[in-house]
Amino acid sequence: MHSFHYSQGSLHCENVSLSDLATEHGTPLYVYSAETFRDRYTRLDSAFAGIDHEVAYAVKANSNLSVLRLLVSLGSGFDIVSGGELYRVIKAGGDPSKCTFAGVGKTRAEIEYALKEGIYSINVESEEEAAFVSKVAVEMDLTAPIAFRVNPNVDAKTHKYISTGKSENKFGIDFEFIAGAYERAAKLPNLQLKGLQMHIGSQLTSVDPFLEAVEKVTPLAEDLKEKYGIEFFSIGGGIGIVYEQALASGKESWWTDQSEEDRPLTPEKYAATIIPSLEGLGLKILLEPGRFIAGNAGVLLTECLYEKKGSTKTFKIVDSGMHHLIRPALYQGHHEIVPLAEPDGNTESVDVVGPICESGDFFCQNRTLPSFMPGETIALMSAGAYGMVMATTYNSHPLPAEILVDGDQVKLVRKRQTFDDLVEAEEV
Repeated sequence: MHSFHYSQGSLHCENVSLSDLATEHGTPLYVYSAETFRDRYTRLDSAFAGIDHEVAYAVKANSNLSVLRLLVSLGSGFDIVSGGELYRVIKAGGDPSKCTFAGVGKTRAEIEYALKEGIYSINVESEEEAAFVSKVAVEMDLTAPIAFRVNPNVDAKTHKYISTGKSENKFGIDFEFIAGAYERAAKLPNLQLKGLQMHIGSQLTSVDPFLEAVEKVTPLAEDLKEKYGIEFFSIGGGIGIVYEQALASGKESWWTDQSEEDRPLTPEKYAATIIPSLEGLGLKILLEPGRFIAGNAGVLLTECLYEKKGSTKTFKIVDSGMHHLIRPALYQGHHEIVPLAEPDGNTESVDVVGPICESGDFFCQNRTLPSFMPGETIALMSAGAYGMVMATTYNSHPLPAEILVDGDQVKLVRKRQTFDDLVEAEEV
């Protein structure tokens, strides 16, 4: 479920009118639902209750400090990909010993910071990186816990930009080379071989690629446990969400208009399918969800500024764009677009475009939407993941504000950027 619905003719986040938020805080504006974050985390955590596991939220999906603090309060671990993300987790009250550090390009400064703070594991993606981590650990007189990321060469059948588990992707070590990598790393000083990690891609809506990868890699994990005493097996994240929604009236679930067969991969189905292959391992299983927890917990509000009718198209020009939500421009990501006033049934085919001086600056093209006019505010749904974290100040547009709603409580969790903020770090 998620917590966005129409009530008394107006779109709400939990118990709060989004129209009221737009009036008070202006647009563009990101709004998040605490209830949805809790629901998604606890559903996934509960689905794996039968085995030793930890949910390690992927910070890159949405790294707002208040979002991280909320997940800390639920007991979450964290999957990080930079020193800055580790800093954010610590700033939000998170424990570095519940963090795994992934990514192909870690710097010396980041490795030193992670080791100093007591990271749970550095997930290395090449033998060269393992050797460098060893060198840094020797110089610091510390032991570095590491896990290699294995590339199982499984096709996630997702967009090429978010597929990470095939041999042509930059991530991880090819499956046929991984045993040798562990053997050589075991001889390096100041390293502890702590685990094994994989992640095949993002926005998967079928359990089949997950099962294929787990069944392929589990025997390797068994062998590494026997030889080197590894203690965890991270199976990554990637559970997809629904972007094309059936938005409900009242407090009904958003699944109202979808049959069981039409639903995407659920945490319950995911767990039931892959746990049988994992439960006999005797290893801690790490899960690294990001989009699944954050995606449908947020919306982006933007005001329609102008309507421009051409000979072949009608353009709705809004005050947000690819600089605030890049998914449609970057890899044709779909977001439902709805007015804050409950639709009356009238529709029109339009392009919704932003103010950025790029032809790729659009939220949708040739899409039939509920009618809305200049001066009205619309919501881009499912914008909680890979939205604000990828926002830029391109064309010198200030970054939006962010709001976290919890029931009827409203918290401003990021102030809107000002022109002064844009140039604060620069000098003439």
